[in-house]
Amino acid sequence: MTYADRWLLPDGVEEILPAEAKPIELLRRQLLDLYATWGYDLVIPPLLEYTDSLLIGLGRDVDLLTFKVTDQLTGRTLGIRADITPQTARIDAHSMAAKGANRLCYAGNVVHTKPKNPLATRTPMQVGLEFYGEPGLAADVEVISLLLESLRTSGLPKLHLDLGHVGIYRALAACAKLNSAQEDEFFDLLQRKAVTEIREWVAAKVTDQKCAALLLALPNLAGGVDVLTRARTLFADIPDAAAAVDQLLHVAGIMAQRYPDAEFYYDLGELRGYHYLTGLVFAAFAPGFGNPIASGGRYDHIGEVFGRARPATGFALDICAISKLGLLPSKGNCAIAVVDNGDQAQWQAVQALRAQGERVVYGAAADIQAKRELRLVNNEYQVVSL
Repeated sequence: MTYADRWLLPDGVEEILPAEAKPIELLRRQLLDLYATWGYDLVIPPLLEYTDSLLIGLGRDVDLLTFKVTDQLTGRTLGIRADITPQTARIDAHSMAAKGANRLCYAGNVVHTKPKNPLATRTPMQVGLEFYGEPGLAADVEVISLLLESLRTSGLPKLHLDLGHVGIYRALAACAKLNSAQEDEFFDLLQRKAVTEIREWVAAKVTDQKCAALLLALPNLAGGVDVLTRARTLFADIPDAAAAVDQLLHVAGIMAQRYPDAEFYYDLGELRGYHYLTGLVFAAFAPGFGNPIASGGRYDHIGEVFGRARPATGFALDICAISKLGLLPSKGNCAIAVVDNGDQAQWQAVQALRAQGERVVYGAAADIQAKRELRLVNNEYQVVSL
């Protein structure tokens, strides 16, 4: 092993140095404080736990992203978390067993076996929240509102949110009598927006002409709120699909009033998290960043695996992705230098400044690159600009 090998990090694994770590930590605190004002309680799940609970409920995607190790105490398989959502679901269903609504928030690193995209880190920091026990749209509205508030707190100059509803695709798949394998095949084509392949696939697999026409229309149902009006007419004879569109219309109306400056894009063929989400789905995007910086949705059935089915909705935001946008405040060295002279009065002055939140460092100003210094002026310790 060479010296270089000793300091190299694995591909996709990052360390965060002071200039970036400080604004990231500040944002983490601001977001958790924001969630607290809305009634969300902080939980700190463990970094690893048994895969029996960690990997159930979120589908195979999370399974593939999860590092697995053997517990030397029990011989059972442990997983290093790749997502915090199933952990909060376990806490709500088992550790807390709360009755009625339960609001939880969290912040922590997750670890992925491979990056979600070529530029992504394998050790992102997630900050997010989950709202349990409320089946109505009021919970979805609250969670989406809090995501937009989170984006504002993060300093994004423009709020942009994509919204969809997995219930629409499920209703159309049922209409076309697709089996599980066919459902997955069409899902893959839809996510790739492979219009030509979609036409060929529908012609070969779907015999009901009305259902076939609706499946063919799905990739084009994307755009402004007028898309929902068109979809409501198209799906009038498919009750579950029409109900899903009505939910989107309801949320769209409230969001337009609360956040008139935000951009909302409705994509009824967007099925991010389809294998475990059950209702509204949404994702936040930022200029210059091709992948979502936050995503979420409703996932009502995840609690069943813990013996307690609970309505649930929430989101997770990637602070590391936001940091890479260059939007977080970057403050220079604002330390106050002080040369220790053994004077008790000097020590008391230093402690008083620290109590006010000032950064006071012992050493010469030039050595610590400080622009201020604590000096004795007229028998009184004062902060002097250099």
